[in-house]
Amino acid sequence: MQQLVAQIPWGHNIRILEQVKDTQERKWYIRKTVENGWSRNVLVHQIERKLFYRQGQAQNNFLATLPSPDSDLAAELLKDPYNFDFLTIHEQAKERELHQGLLEHIRSFLLELGVGFAFVGSEYHLQVGESDFYIDLLFYHLKLRSYVVLELKTGGFKPEYAGKMNFYLTAVDELLKHPDDKPSIGIILCKNRDQVVAEYALRDSKKPIGVAGYEHTTTLPSPLLDQLPSIEQLQKELDKTVIETETEVEES
Repeated sequence: MQQLVAQIPWGHNIRILEQVKDTQERKWYIRKTVENGWSRNVLVHQIERKLFYRQGQAQNNFLATLPSPDSDLAAELLKDPYNFDFLTIHEQAKERELHQGLLEHIRSFLLELGVGFAFVGSEYHLQVGESDFYIDLLFYHLKLRSYVVLELKTGGFKPEYAGKMNFYLTAVDELLKHPDDKPSIGIILCKNRDQVVAEYALRDSKKPIGVAGYEHTTTLPSPLLDQLPSIEQLQKELDKTVIETETEVEES
C-alpha cells in the first residue's frame, strides 16, 4: 500500500489505519480520497457510514441501457441503502415530509449522493402535451454529463414506479437534454424493495433506472440517551415545580 499511502495526507492515513482493519477496504478508501479530494472529516464520515459496503450495490439495468464505460460509472455512483441519519423524521413519515427533510438538509443529502451531483430543482415542472408533471428531485451529474431524476417513496417498491420513471426520463430527454448530454438516469428511492420484483420491473425497460433503499435512525444514539433525564426524573422535576409554584401563590 506504500504508493497509495503517499498520495494522501498523513492525517487521512491515521484515520484509515485506526478505523479500517481490512487491507482491501483501506485501499478502496485511499483511492476514493484521491479521486474525490475528500477532506479528513468527509473521509471519516464515509467510513463511519460504511460506504465501502454500500457503494455500487443498488439494483439497476445500466449494463443493458448504457454504453460502457458509462454503465460502470453509473452503477458505481449508486448506493444501497442510502443513509439519511441527518433527517429528524419519524418512521411513518409521509413522502412530503421526507422530501422536505432532504431539502432542508440539502448539503448533507448531496454529500450522501456523492461527488458530481448538482441540484437542479425540487418538484421540477414538466409540461407534456396538455398535462403537467412534477419530478420529486432533479439533479445533473457532472461526470456522467446527464440528468438524474430521483423519485422518493416511503413504502416498498412497486412495478408501476418503473413505468412512471420511464415516462419521466423520456420527457427529460426530450425537453431538457442538450445534444451533448448523455441519456438521463433515474433513481427510485424506496423504504424497502423485493429484489425479484425490482429485477422484473427493470428487465425490459429501455431507460437506465436504479432502485435503492434508504434508512435513517429514529432513536437517539446511546451517548445522548445517557445524558438525557429519564421519564421518572422528568416527572419528579415537574412535581417539584408545581409545588414551588403553589407555595409562591399562597405566600403572595
